[in-house]
Amino acid sequence: MNAQFKRGIIDLCVFSVLVEEDMYGYKIIRELAEYIDVNENTIYPILRRLTKEGYFETYLEESDAGAPRKYYRVTKKGIDRYMRLRDEWDAFIGGVYRIINRGGKKSEEIFRRLGKRAEEETESE
Repeated sequence: MNAQFKRGIIDLCVFSVLVEEDMYGYKIIRELAEYIDVNENTIYPILRRLTKEGYFETYLEESDAGAPRKYYRVTKKGIDRYMRLRDEWDAFIGGVYRIINRGGKKSEEIFRRLGKRAEEETESE
């Protein structure tokens, strides 16, 4: 995935999985990695920052696999932030889709239209 695309949306993705349920860091990474290319070097700094900013809180829970796990939970402030981010994303992506779909919704349609334009330009030369 394009790094520029990803950089601006990872916070929203982290919020999106945590509003569904409290999770520990590795589980968050696994959830996100099903859809986008992320790793602990990307996610843990975001979790620390968003916790420091008051959007998440943490607690420890015993684990069958060894040491207790640190779970992240969205705070009331975090829910408010998530809702604002989600509204901004929905408006942004809606506008992007309206722009890019002007050329056609499917690649075949876009290539057909561009091919036709190239033919017309060649004929006019």
